[in-house]
Amino acid sequence: MAIKKSELYSSIWKSCDELRGGMDASQYKDYVLVLLFIKYISDKYAGVPYAQITVPKGSSFKDMVALKGTPNIGEDINKKIIGPIAEANHLSEMPDFDNPDKLGSGKAMVDRLTNLIAIFENPALDFSKNRAEGDDILGDAYEYLMRLFATESGKSKGNFYTPAEVSRIMAKIIGVKSDALPSTTVYDPTCGSGSLLLKVADETENGMTIYGQEMDVATAGLAKMNMVIHRNATAEIAKGKSTLSNPEWLDDGKLRRFDYVVANPPFSYKAWTNGFAIQAGAISDPYGRFTGFGIPPKKNGDYAFLLHIIGSLKSRGKGAVILPHGVLFRGNAEAEIRENIILRGYIKGIIGLPTNLFYGTGIPACIIVLDKENAENRKGIFMIDASKGFVKDGNKNRLREQDIHKIVDVFNKQTEIEKYSRMVSLAEIEKNEFNLNIPRYIDSQEPEDIQDIEAHLLGDIPNADIEALKEYWEVCPSLEKTLFNPGNRPNYSKLAIEREKIKIAIYSYPEFISFSEKAQSSFKNWKVKNIAKLKAIAVRDKPKKLIPVLAEDLLQAFSNLSLIDKYDIYQHLLTYWMETMQDDVYELVADGWEAGKEIDKEPKKKNVWEGRLIPKQLLINRYFDAEQKAIEKQETERDEITRQMEEMVEEHGGEEGLLNEVINDKGKVVKADLQKRIKETKDDPDSADELKMLKDYLNLLEQESESNRKIKEAQAALEKKLLEKYKVLTIDEIKTLVVEDKWLVKLEQDVQTEIQRVSQRLTGRITELAERYENSLPKLNTQVADLEKKVASHLSNMGYTWK
Repeated sequence: MAIKKSELYSSIWKSCDELRGGMDASQYKDYVLVLLFIKYISDKYAGVPYAQITVPKGSSFKDMVALKGTPNIGEDINKKIIGPIAEANHLSEMPDFDNPDKLGSGKAMVDRLTNLIAIFENPALDFSKNRAEGDDILGDAYEYLMRLFATESGKSKGNFYTPAEVSRIMAKIIGVKSDALPSTTVYDPTCGSGSLLLKVADETENGMTIYGQEMDVATAGLAKMNMVIHRNATAEIAKGKSTLSNPEWLDDGKLRRFDYVVANPPFSYKAWTNGFAIQAGAISDPYGRFTGFGIPPKKNGDYAFLLHIIGSLKSRGKGAVILPHGVLFRGNAEAEIRENIILRGYIKGIIGLPTNLFYGTGIPACIIVLDKENAENRKGIFMIDASKGFVKDGNKNRLREQDIHKIVDVFNKQTEIEKYSRMVSLAEIEKNEFNLNIPRYIDSQEPEDIQDIEAHLLGDIPNADIEALKEYWEVCPSLEKTLFNPGNRPNYSKLAIEREKIKIAIYSYPEFISFSEKAQSSFKNWKVKNIAKLKAIAVRDKPKKLIPVLAEDLLQAFSNLSLIDKYDIYQHLLTYWMETMQDDVYELVADGWEAGKEIDKEPKKKNVWEGRLIPKQLLINRYFDAEQKAIEKQETERDEITRQMEEMVEEHGGEEGLLNEVINDKGKVVKADLQKRIKETKDDPDSADELKMLKDYLNLLEQESESNRKIKEAQAALEKKLLEKYKVLTIDEIKTLVVEDKWLVKLEQDVQTEIQRVSQRLTGRITELAERYENSLPKLNTQVADLEKKVASHLSNMGYTWK
């Protein structure tokens, strides 16, 4: 039975986090990720001749397992496992597994390391048997843990990791071709754990030649392990030196040039000049990176990194770099450098990102896209303001799938969208003194909802507010006349129906029904096109290649539909993929459609179980609907009995009530107490009313008990039928249940939700306008006059005269 990817990742994180104790996450990650790395290379490469990674004899994960519980476990891991692997593969410095300051001493260290090793003995973590080739779960697990460790590490220590969403955007907008040759080079001068480089390499079918440099030795080690885990073991990662003062990748003493360069350097790095020679009071750069541009400020390295990247690009090279927004508009030396870069045409585009997106800082950042090809003929810079597209995720913001896809689509197609993107001419930029601050060129602010004073005074709804809803009237041309009548004066209208009936009027209107049917038809066409593809999922398929095809088809299906944003529909699919479909598909490519027969039993609860791939409710809906309805009918009848009993207690349970003697301190009637009281009162003629009430209640109690017994028996019988049905499900039945009843029904419901949202938006706005101008000044004056008359009348009746 395949373990679900999401369960695997979360269980690893939970187990590791429990063992961390007081150690900082930025330190503890090194131990966890090294163990994950050793488990991977042991499963994949131990004993394999000519493998890309060498696992020396006696240094595999199995040899590490043998050290569990031994008194010198930390020292032996260093000498027998870590050391030989690092030496054989020229890896960077590895964490010290015999460090009492971090891991405790004596028995505490033994227990912690023993338990940590045990986490990775999970049978599901057998990477030698991974069948989803190209979708190795370890790469995703590594990425998952890196993100969580970055989140836990705080501002000062989380910058070893660039959010995967941003990395994907950069990889997709710099122009990497899927058929690029393996000799195509990509370089990251501040590569951290290497995630940016890997995302770029993933854009090609054949892989790329990868180079990186990372000043922090431990992080460089993570990057090298990350490369191996993602099947890029030949990647070269230089370590331990500053890229700016000591660039490692040189050719004949000059900067080596690459086809692609990507980077997420430390923002506004103050110590960037360390290691540079100072001549005549000025910074001297032997590699000529600042020549013709200007020297960056001594206490801010943003432009130093940008110029290094420009200097590292080939004559037709392309790149992207993440920098703080300040580089777009700061003055003095930076203004001079910015002008010189713009005049050379090196900047192809700028993408403004949301705030609080990165782990090292909360300030807003941007992606500067560089392209030297045809730079001398570039006439403008394409700008995107993507600052508003995100979702809250804990204490950080995160780009959604729809945000990523929209940015990539719009940038690569150079599509101009009001309040989102536009091509800005160099002439306009020059008029603004080469200031690139995005709000100067894209006004992304929502228009102010202006209050109409005349409408407040005299009533009716301003036509300007109604005309602002033109996108709805374009889809439903005659709906406007159904909802509004001309007002008492020009440029104003009245609501033609009661306010409470607006939603019904819109939703039942023929033109809106036609729009709804068109949206549903768009989904149906997508479903017809892809249902066979979904039912054809087979062992050894590649889930990561399936979902983009499905998603792109869905985007295309909704691309020409008004009022519904195709990216919202796209997000529904991707969200459902991450929450459910991904696990399902990985199970199918691991175990085939027979996985649909599997069930999960709750270990601590007897007879509690659920279908692993197919929830039992789906089987009930398709095969046992009559049995389920019979149970529901019994439950309804039982609930009616319970309701009668509750009403009796409420009515007769007070101090003088007929049931007072049998109600305990918790407000409940106990059957034994009830029977006892009946015996006490059966021969007492003065208690006849009480006796009747007691017997009526006892009768209901027994009916309830009998109903519960029958319901329990019926449920047990249904559970038995379900278990038997799982065993005999055919492959075709499983495919129908999973694809049609589970996946497609959920997505169809999501589409219906978007249709309803259109109606809700229009209903909400019209209702808001109607309520806003409902109480005009004349109406209020009339109401006040009426109230004054009533008050005066009441006072007169009381003998007072109101003047």
